[in-house]
Amino acid sequence: MEDLYNAFKNDTGVFVGVEHFFPAALHVTAWVVISIGLPLTLLAICALYSLVRDGHVAPIYVINLLVSDLIQMCCLAIAVTLHSGHIVGISMNIYEIGLMASVGFMVCVALERYLVITCPLWYRFRRSIKVSVVVSFMVWAFPFILLFLNYLLSNIMDPSILLSTCLLLPFPLLIFFLAGTLKALSASISVPPEEKRRIVGALVLVLLNYTLLFLPMIIWVLAAATHSLIFDRNLCLALIQFSPLVDLVLYVFMRKGAVDKLLACLCRCRMTREQEQGESNTVNDDTTERVSSV
Repeated sequence: MEDLYNAFKNDTGVFVGVEHFFPAALHVTAWVVISIGLPLTLLAICALYSLVRDGHVAPIYVINLLVSDLIQMCCLAIAVTLHSGHIVGISMNIYEIGLMASVGFMVCVALERYLVITCPLWYRFRRSIKVSVVVSFMVWAFPFILLFLNYLLSNIMDPSILLSTCLLLPFPLLIFFLAGTLKALSASISVPPEEKRRIVGALVLVLLNYTLLFLPMIIWVLAAATHSLIFDRNLCLALIQFSPLVDLVLYVFMRKGAVDKLLACLCRCRMTREQEQGESNTVNDDTTERVSSV
């Protein structure tokens, strides 16, 4: 992900305008994400914090994930507003930290959902707000450690290779957590159906977010380090910008009853649509019979 920082420099090492990194089309997507995601993320954090105060541990990782999204959106706002200068370069470094923390907390959310199903007794007695806070602190520290190692090894290997390789490691973990949870749920009869939908929905959302939005960018950085092109850079940047909006959906899977209400709303809309289509077909049939009788 070091390319995010280097993209603001030309061949002489001088910072260039943000247009070199964000074309005009990406300015539009950035402001769309910021204008929609910033207020909704703040509201979701406040709502989830109220759950933590009630003794629920699960939302802690989602709150940290949303905080990392908040950092990303603020850095994007600085980049597209100031256009050039060292402040933009610094904001992109902070943006990288937010991205790496976001991936780390996606793994934490998936692991927590996996343990709820596969090790319910162990998780019930081991989970606590204190443990979750310690794990969250370690996840936030990891990007700084990784950047420090990146600096030490910069003379030995391409910095972007180390960062991108580390960000690839969660991919098999997310697949394993989803597959293991689905296998455990198929044999579980004690978990309520609504809880099953919440757990599976959260795991699927995290995996799709990583696969569709983060993975193309990671592959592009690795390909750029080897001077080969697989994905278009602008497309990868546009995709990864939408990650904070996708993370907001996790709020639905943290609230009890929210999934059932959403499904009920969707089913109601579908039934209404089918009813309207049925009434329309009936009217058409009546009209056809009248014309035929005449």
